[in-house]
Amino acid sequence: MYQEILKEAQAMKEELVAWRRSFHQMPELDLDLPQTSAFVQEELQKMGIPYKLLCGGSCVVALLGKGDSCFLLRSDMDGLPMAEETGLSFASKNGRMHACGHDLHAATLLGAAKILKQHEAELRGVVKLVFQPGEETFHGAKAAIEDGLLENPKVDAAFAMHVGSGFTPQCIAYGPVPMAAVYGFEIKLQGVGGHGSTPELGVDPINTGLHIYMGLQELIARECPSMKEAALTIGAFQAGTVANVIPDTAVLKGTLRVFDKAVRENLIRRISEIVEGVSKTYRTKAQLEVLYDVPAVQNDAELSREFVACLHEMKPDEYLVPTYHVMGSEDFAFISERVPSCYFSIGAAVEDKSKIVGHHNPNVLFNEECLPTAAASYVCVALDWLKNHAK
Repeated sequence: MYQEILKEAQAMKEELVAWRRSFHQMPELDLDLPQTSAFVQEELQKMGIPYKLLCGGSCVVALLGKGDSCFLLRSDMDGLPMAEETGLSFASKNGRMHACGHDLHAATLLGAAKILKQHEAELRGVVKLVFQPGEETFHGAKAAIEDGLLENPKVDAAFAMHVGSGFTPQCIAYGPVPMAAVYGFEIKLQGVGGHGSTPELGVDPINTGLHIYMGLQELIARECPSMKEAALTIGAFQAGTVANVIPDTAVLKGTLRVFDKAVRENLIRRISEIVEGVSKTYRTKAQLEVLYDVPAVQNDAELSREFVACLHEMKPDEYLVPTYHVMGSEDFAFISERVPSCYFSIGAAVEDKSKIVGHHNPNVLFNEECLPTAAASYVCVALDWLKNHAK
């Protein structure tokens, strides 16, 4: 049966590609996705699939089937605030870009919706399809949950996938903890501005910021156990405008990525202590703001075994490898901490290896050959879960 589902998905490849390219040309940001949401709604209406809207209209939730059990399929669909440099004929021209493959994710779920609609009579429960905004900012899943995403009907289990620009489209990766927890923070430093010729009359927030930066790097070098995985990155340091003026303020923004809960808690505490201690030493007022705090994505072990077997049955020549364990983060974690879930990755590397770059790069390319397999995977996993677990 699952191989037949794959054939159905392969037969609609052109439609999947067309959807993907439409999404690619309309990247929108965070929780404000009016054009993207409207496109999804229009396609669902053509399919005769009912839906409701969450997050002010930018999250589209479709429902298929009937019963007391509910399985959730989720795809994100927001872009990034960066200009595209791929040179593709369908490249975005609005100064934003789908540089993480969310355009493929949205097209995948539309494909799954169309196939599931054709098999709706076979469903032994409800499939809830979630087209989610705000993943890149870690706002979307939490906002949707607060809007009732996991209720009416109550979700029993969930599944999602992410395309990977660096590995072959014939490969699906999985693992017990595929994505790290992430803690995002902003440090605002208030000094006393002055002329560059008389630094003794001011309080230089750049100097304070530099010492905080070095202190934070030393947390990884000297306070994180060497057998634990952690990354602490300061991605923004903003201060001053001219060479001969000491500015009043400086701002640092960063993220901490880690898997181990105890290490995470200790490093978060130490970040606060370093900011407070260094700022006091250099006579600077400091304010530490938490931008986001997302747990690690956890894969349910039993469901992983079931879904791997299901996908192997769907496509026996597919490589399913237990290697998905990366320092990237995903707000699907807010779903996986509430219901048994799985989060897999599907290869989407282009054939020309010289053009392979990582996600969030203005030149990143994705291989559309993965779209039928991804759409079929969503459908087969949903059918398989309902077959094995429906009440």
